[in-house]
Amino acid sequence: MRFVRWLVGLVVFAGLLLLALQNAEPVTLHVYDGVGWQTPLIFLLLIVFAAGVAAGLLAGSIRSVRLKRQLARLRNQQRRAPVTRPRDGG
Repeated sequence: MRFVRWLVGLVVFAGLLLLALQNAEPVTLHVYDGVGWQTPLIFLLLIVFAAGVAAGLLAGSIRSVRLKRQLARLRNQQRRAPVTRPRDGG
């Protein structure tokens, strides 16, 4: 299993390396009129990918915090609720 993991990692790394080498041409990102930023395409793709990952993690953490608060509230309600015992059917 460890060998397969290393093999998949090596294949992904080689693919990304080839992608980076083939997309090394400089591109210009125009922000405003007359304001631009010139950088290699692969670097720009890396920045956009990292921003997407960060946005996804932020959205997931916000949901996680919301769910943890709801769970804590429900646990507190359960502790405060009076204990009722079921009646004996006989």
